[in-house]
Amino acid sequence: MKQIELKALAKINLGLDVLGRRENGYHDVRMIMQSIYLYDEVKIEKMVSSGIEVSSNLNFLPTGGENIAYKAAQLLKDEFHIREGVRITLNKHIPVAAGLAGGSSNAAAVLFGMNRMFRLGLSRKGLMERGVRLGADVPYCIMRGTVLAEGIGEELSVLPAMPKCTVLIAKPPVSVSTKAVYEALDSKVTKAHPDIDGIIEGLREGNLRKVASCMGNVLEGVTVPMYPVIEDIKQEMLNAGALNAMMSGSGPTVFGLFENRAAAREAQRQIREKLLAKQVYVTSIHSVRRDQDAN
Repeated sequence: MKQIELKALAKINLGLDVLGRRENGYHDVRMIMQSIYLYDEVKIEKMVSSGIEVSSNLNFLPTGGENIAYKAAQLLKDEFHIREGVRITLNKHIPVAAGLAGGSSNAAAVLFGMNRMFRLGLSRKGLMERGVRLGADVPYCIMRGTVLAEGIGEELSVLPAMPKCTVLIAKPPVSVSTKAVYEALDSKVTKAHPDIDGIIEGLREGNLRKVASCMGNVLEGVTVPMYPVIEDIKQEMLNAGALNAMMSGSGPTVFGLFENRAAAREAQRQIREKLLAKQVYVTSIHSVRRDQDAN
């Protein structure tokens, strides 16, 4: 195998709770992750030379050693003494620095792809153990599907599949620092926590409306006051008929769950027309067959 092409899927958080801060600065979280059918295209090619080359359709994206996809390739090359080089091409569609785990998903795709290309023999668990060295979301991006994440995000438990629905994604033209959001959260007392157990019950019942009604993100209390446009986008989605709308991760991306795809299209039109966001996508839930490796 001289090359492989993969889809690196985005994720949303159906629920995100922060339980506390560890002495090392990491935060204990309890969140429900869901992959969606919005993806970057990742192509990996073998090179005769021994280096690593990364290129992207986004000229502002770093392509050297600071790029997480580069780091993923370097990790496997170092551990398994791979002499051949790799050329990684990232055709990105997932908004960058948006709370959708685009970078982590790229890294997961590189780990998965190189494992196949070079016949390293790593299981999914083995890939996930290496992925956590790169970032807390990388193991989930290898697993995909509907998953409860605990610890710093690396303790993963498979949940019943999310009921099928239409998902609207809107990323406003603002940049959010995850570090700043968590620091601001540390400085305030959090009284309202999302109903993570209620979401899990809804998933077990296959009840989309219950899942939607229990959704919540504790970080909204910090990020929304900084960037009111997030609340404006949420309201547009709700006004158009979303079962619920919420910020994903530390933001600024907002997603809405819809039973009616036409209603999602109308919300997309309104959000663009009112210049709340340019990157607005109508997509769907991505389910994983657990009886086989899915990447």
